[in-house]
Amino acid sequence: MIIREKYLSKIRPFYDQDLIKVIMGIRRCGKSVILLQIIDELKEKGIPESQIIYINFENEDYSFIKDDLDLHNYIKEKIINTEKYYLFFDEIQNVEHWEKAINSFKASKNVSIFITGSNSDLLSGELATHIAGRYVSFKVYPFTFKEVCELKNLTDKQDIETAFNDYIIWGGMPQRFMMTDEFQVRTYLTDVYDSILVKDIISRFNIKDLDLFNRVVEYIVTTPSQNFSADNLSNYFANKDDRDVSKNTLYNYLEYMAKAMLVNKAERYDVRGKRILTGKYKYYLTDLGLGQIKNTGKRLQIGAYLENIVYNELISAGYDVKIGGIDKGEIDFIATRFKEKIYIQVAYILADDSVVEREFGAFKTIEDNFPKYVLTMDKLDFSQDGIIHKNIIDWLLEDR
Repeated sequence: MIIREKYLSKIRPFYDQDLIKVIMGIRRCGKSVILLQIIDELKEKGIPESQIIYINFENEDYSFIKDDLDLHNYIKEKIINTEKYYLFFDEIQNVEHWEKAINSFKASKNVSIFITGSNSDLLSGELATHIAGRYVSFKVYPFTFKEVCELKNLTDKQDIETAFNDYIIWGGMPQRFMMTDEFQVRTYLTDVYDSILVKDIISRFNIKDLDLFNRVVEYIVTTPSQNFSADNLSNYFANKDDRDVSKNTLYNYLEYMAKAMLVNKAERYDVRGKRILTGKYKYYLTDLGLGQIKNTGKRLQIGAYLENIVYNELISAGYDVKIGGIDKGEIDFIATRFKEKIYIQVAYILADDSVVEREFGAFKTIEDNFPKYVLTMDKLDFSQDGIIHKNIIDWLLEDR
């Protein structure tokens, strides 16, 4: 595995601080590897192994730790002096009332605590309530395409293009790059997909109608980069299956998928009215490979996949990303980071003048001077009127 410096550089300043380091991300996106890389760095700094305690709660060796008291008692026996201990708890959500033990360690021990979890509302319970302002959180994502090229040590243009074609279909889950053929990749991603559904959604939210739930999830993951609402999903099932599905149920399913980080929800922003349009969202797959395993017999939606890849690139780089609503259509992305703002349109290719007009013309109503980009797979430069056109692969390989 590569050293994921983009995350380590953000976490490193907090290694010795008593703030709890919370690392969140979808299952198998590389959180455990980051913890192990932090441990390696601590050892290089001279921290004795006896003062580093690492527990992966997905490991059966620790299945006896079921709640906060079990965790508290186990750790209390391991801390035998007043030196600083470094505690690493991987997939902490598997421990009932875990936040009580974390609170206790922080209040009574000389420790630096690192935890990971696979649901986005990990901090919505007692941990956030009782120690607000005493933790820092970091989100980890599957490999960006630039990280894939680093992992594979790719420099040749043809090799990079081949790798990108693979990335469009099978995504960037780190462990899948250790597989040697498509069957292994599909089997591995199916296991990840099933784990997310069963452990992070079905069991956690006590879903009863498994048939409906599975069909909703499959519909969402096989049609990425689309506008969804409880209304249009309800209409879809009514028209397709003559099935009356409550909008509240569908809304909950969409929220559960987002909480398990299987998808990310992007809000729509009214560019002219300068306000968020409630109830109007787009959903993007956290990893395209998790949609591909369910996409049997459907035509590849390259334009939608490219849009999904650009969205993931932006959020992994720390941008807040919204969909821009304009009078006639939309701007794919309005991305802000601190004082920086960029506008982005994504298309497969600029096939003719009408496509050029559509993609570049979307910016006509934007009156500010922030950078505006059109990203496509074209190799020729179509930049015009101050709008920058770039090849998507070239853009993905840039530093940001």
